[in-house]
Amino acid sequence: MNWRSALTRASAMAASPGPNQNALSNLVASDRRSHRLLRLAQQLRLYRPSSLSADADETVVDDRGKVFSTMALPESAAAAHLTGTRPMEKLAPKRAAVLVCLFEGDRGEFRVILTKRSSNLSTHSGEVSLPGGKADEGDADDRETALREAKEEIGLDPSLVTIVAVLEPFLSKHLLRVAPVISILPNKQAFRPAANTSEVDEIFDAPLEMFLKDENRRSEERDWMGVNYLVHYFDYIAGNKKFVIWGLTAGILIRVASVVYQRPPSFIEQISKL
Repeated sequence: MNWRSALTRASAMAASPGPNQNALSNLVASDRRSHRLLRLAQQLRLYRPSSLSADADETVVDDRGKVFSTMALPESAAAAHLTGTRPMEKLAPKRAAVLVCLFEGDRGEFRVILTKRSSNLSTHSGEVSLPGGKADEGDADDRETALREAKEEIGLDPSLVTIVAVLEPFLSKHLLRVAPVISILPNKQAFRPAANTSEVDEIFDAPLEMFLKDENRRSEERDWMGVNYLVHYFDYIAGNKKFVIWGLTAGILIRVASVVYQRPPSFIEQISKL
């Protein structure tokens, strides 16, 4: 049985009531790497996000419909505050999704694929982001949006990955509803990065666990509609290049890392009391 078939079957069993653990163990290949990925697929398939809010009428996004924001608050946490301060018809944000593509590194660690936004763009140039963007009318759901955008931005063939979870959406400061879609890339060597140069300057990856550590990290407090919140910045060096991962992207990766490693970060994630 190939990697993808095993991963798909393991994910399906994990999502069904009372998965057969003996059957699952029979799918695990002899090496440690496939075992860890299959276990992660099972774990994430059991994850259930909080209730989602309705779709939106209007919001502010960049000129290409991409996902960038300094703020990163879970949608359910912000809802109570917003409903008391703005008309309900203005609170249903437009949908967007990002693909959190995980694979196993040479040392057995989980890593995530990231991009550096093109320096030629008029807004948010040079910023680090996850592949993703605003939903198109033809997208069936957040999964389809994330896969389509990843294909367009970094050349990731959807057939190479398996989606295992969709986390609770985050709300950007412009009221854009951003759903983190977690996928597993079992064979990293099969992925041949192809950056869309009109949108992406670089494609790189980083260890997911770094977003739980209080190392090479700083934060600053900001205000949004009377609510204080933290903006996190993570410095990461790959080769001779330095990247700063911050804002919405950092907030999403902190949450993803917490779910994957099943522990909170070693720093205060958010100070908002909504």
